[in-house]
Amino acid sequence: MPYKLKHILFCITLMFSAQLLFAQPAKQAELEQQRQKLQDEIRQINTLLRSTRQQEQSVLTQVENIASRIQVRENLIRVTNQQANLITREINANQSRIQQMRNELEVLKEDYAKLIVQTYKSRSDQSRIMFLLSSESFLQAYKRVQYMQQYASHRKKQGEEIESKTLELQELNQNLLVQQRQQQALIEENRIARNQLLEERKQQEELMATLRRDESKYAAQIRERQREAAAIDKQIEDLIKAAIAEANRAAGGTARERASTTFVMTAEAKALAANFTGNKGKLPWPVERGVVVTRFGTTQHPTLPNIKTYSSGVEIATEEGAKARAAFDGEVLAVTVIRGANRAVQIRHGDYITVYQNIDEVYVKRGDKVTTKQEIGRVFTNPTTGRTILKFLIFQNTNKLNPADWIFQM
Repeated sequence: MPYKLKHILFCITLMFSAQLLFAQPAKQAELEQQRQKLQDEIRQINTLLRSTRQQEQSVLTQVENIASRIQVRENLIRVTNQQANLITREINANQSRIQQMRNELEVLKEDYAKLIVQTYKSRSDQSRIMFLLSSESFLQAYKRVQYMQQYASHRKKQGEEIESKTLELQELNQNLLVQQRQQQALIEENRIARNQLLEERKQQEELMATLRRDESKYAAQIRERQREAAAIDKQIEDLIKAAIAEANRAAGGTARERASTTFVMTAEAKALAANFTGNKGKLPWPVERGVVVTRFGTTQHPTLPNIKTYSSGVEIATEEGAKARAAFDGEVLAVTVIRGANRAVQIRHGDYITVYQNIDEVYVKRGDKVTTKQEIGRVFTNPTTGRTILKFLIFQNTNKLNPADWIFQM
């Protein structure tokens, strides 16, 4: 195949390979970030829920804890598989580039060898002088001088190109070795994760067998917990309505506005609400370290097919002594005692309200201005189960919102 045709085909292949390789590092970085997050979440689940193992805990709690671990572990395996597959594609692309470069290098070396032979044949100064003296005119002699200079320059360029491609080929080979080591590390990590997943599923099956033996009893326990949660939700909703009415009264609202379930908004409140809205998906967690053990909304129970549960917010397991933190700048709307749930702190952000429930020691009072991540209280640790759970809710006026839509990577 002629050199020029080979060169064109090589350039076309290199162009498509480059597009693939430029896109892959960004995807690899994104997958690595997801993998690190999932590994951190597993570590937090193991650390934060380990304390409950030594305590008296119900079968339901054990099932819920292990279901959380299984879900995160499955996600970790999925992401790690994607990473390994992406590296496999990168290895294949690099191997293709290496072969193409070797072929290109061979062509360059062949061409360079011909130049060397030709140079050798006309190597003497006398030959070059005779070549010039045999010119029929001054113009022809000048052109021959130019030709000899271009010939020397081309030879030098060919030599430099061979050296450059040789170094590039060596670098590609080194990168290939690194990628192969990364691939093997991910495969080994996945093997360990799969073994752990099998063990956790075995534990889950044993617990599920216990549940199935007396399903009606455990279903009754869940329904009772749901009734208790609904009663607490009712208290929170009534308190928010009362707080809105009080805030509207203090703002000089009309009788109709005072009876409304919507905040009367000053210019400052509107600006704060707009800022809160603009940070959707970027708000910090209401605790420094934690893992979500109960999601917002209606969900299917992990092991009882006929049972669905509802949560008005998210429940976050954290470490004993953990402090609840304000998710955004705002003003403390109320600090109240909730029957069955210790204290709740409500913080207003324009027409948004964040609620921090299950606080046993409060550091703020009504009317206080708070800033993002400011500690507002200590989360209660149940002395019987050893669990430290913060329930976190977000409202816009009286409408419940899903905190996972607002908190960063929740």
